[in-house]
This record gives sequence, C-alpha cells and structure tokens, in this order.
Amino acid sequence: MRKLIIGCGYVGMSVAQEWVKQGHEVSALTRSEDNARKFTESGIQPVLGDITQPETLQGLPEADTVLYAVGFDRTSDKSRREIYVTGLESALKVLKQRTEKVIYLSSTSVYGQTAGEWVDETSVCEPERENGQICLEAEQLFDQHGFLSNAASKSNGATAVILRLAGIYGPGRLLARMEQIRAGEPLAGNPDAWLNLIHLTDIVQTILKCDTEIHLEDRYLVSDSRPITRREYYETLARLLQAPEPRFATADPGEIGMKSTRFNSTERAAGLNKRCNNKRLREELGVSLTFPTITEGLPNAIENG
Repeated sequence: MRKLIIGCGYVGMSVAQEWVKQGHEVSALTRSEDNARKFTESGIQPVLGDITQPETLQGLPEADTVLYAVGFDRTSDKSRREIYVTGLESALKVLKQRTEKVIYLSSTSVYGQTAGEWVDETSVCEPERENGQICLEAEQLFDQHGFLSNAASKSNGATAVILRLAGIYGPGRLLARMEQIRAGEPLAGNPDAWLNLIHLTDIVQTILKCDTEIHLEDRYLVSDSRPITRREYYETLARLLQAPEPRFATADPGEIGMKSTRFNSTERAAGLNKRCNNKRLREELGVSLTFPTITEGLPNAIENG
C-alpha cells in the first residue's frame, strides 16, 4: 500500500521505517535536498515541497494513508500559525482528493485546564496559551473540510483521526535534561505540576493501529497510564542516572513558557497543569502500551539514547 508522511521527523521517521519494513511504498515531503538523500537511503521516496508554499504541494502523490506530523521549526522564518493552520489548510485542499485516511498528530495543549483536573476526549478545550489555541484551530480545519465522521457535510471519501499527543519522550529526546540533571542545575517551574508523557514506541504503535481496518473515533488522547508530578519525574531520572537529587528554582512563568519545548508544551511553569485519561486509547482503540509509565519507559529511553 502507498503511504505518505508530511513531517518526517522524530515520530514520522520512526513510522516510515516501520512501514518500509512492512513492505509499503512510503513517500515523505521535505524542503531539504539533504533530507531527500537520507530518505532515499532509508527506502523512502522523497517529495520536494513546503506546506507554506501551496504551489509546491501539487506534486503530492496519491496515498492510501497520510501521516501528518509537522512540528514547529524554530529555525524557520514562519510563525506557528503559518505552519500549523495555514500550511495544514493548504495540504488538506490537495489531500482530500488523493487519500483515504489522514492520521493527524495534534497536542494535549488544546486543553486549558491548569488545576490538576482529569481530561479526556470529551473535555472542553479552552486553551489560554497561544500554542494551544493554534493547535485547536488546526484540529477544527478537519471538521471544516469534511474529514471527520461527525462533520455536518461530507463531500469527499477521505477521513481523518486526530491524535492528541502528550509530552513525547524516548531515545535521543532526553539528552539536554540528562546533562542538566547530572550537572545539578536548578530546574525552573512548579515541581508539583503534573506531567503527561508518552514514549515514542507507543506513539508509533498507536499510529500503526489507526492504519488498520478498524472503527476509529475522531480523536484519541495519546498519553501513558500514569500522570506524574515534575518532582517525581526528575527524581526518577536523577536516580537512574545516579545523579544528584534535583533542585527546583522559581522563575518568571512567561519566560519559562517561552523556553520550555521538550515536553510538547505540556510542561507548565505555573499552575498544576491537567491529568490525561487514556481510557479510550486502551479500551476502545485497543492499544496495549509497551511503556505504560516512566518506570518502564525512562530506562529504555536512557539506554537507547
């Protein structure tokens, strides 16, 4: 079968490698000639284009499944809204005629709860932060373009499933934090705030499950089975690294919010954040998490980092 990946980075490349192993014909959009060469070496057909330049998307191939996993590139001169909203809308206008299914990676930042409340797919989404508002705007495009099963009018055969990812961790994604812990540097932010995390392996298996012939809901919250406080997370990481006990320092919430990107915007400097309930993921989609908590996941991420 034919697969197309738009956003072939940390998550997208891992999925691409699995699809190649399964014998699928895999293509990936890229702006970079260097990445195009790397894709070719990995058995992936590169497609040169840029979601912020609609005219370059006319060369997107037809595909049975599209994984849309575009992240924010801080080295780009484009804004979050240009990438996540304008770019996505340009892509959807082309994809609705060229695919049967879109698997879209969103974020739990669409939730605005900050007092430790439990949230799931039915919870109200009223994000206060700009990044969450932009992610929610992007999700709404799928309704507007008739991709979701509950859309009022469905003018095409393409469907979509939205995966709201918690903070991503896994091999290669802990290096900066590991160095900070080993150096005994103080950690900014509220140590009692909740973290919601998901290991790369479990994201990949969720995406692969969504690519099978099963009934899908419009949205799934993709998080592991036990939210933890920042204090517990960093104490666990320090213990595994045989590093000094972590220290926490207070700082201006706005400043931390600008700098903190490693947990996909789920790490809040102020307030207690929310706690994510993954019941639909486990019980309805049927995903059996390989790393249901950091107890199993962190050692794997460190060992393979």
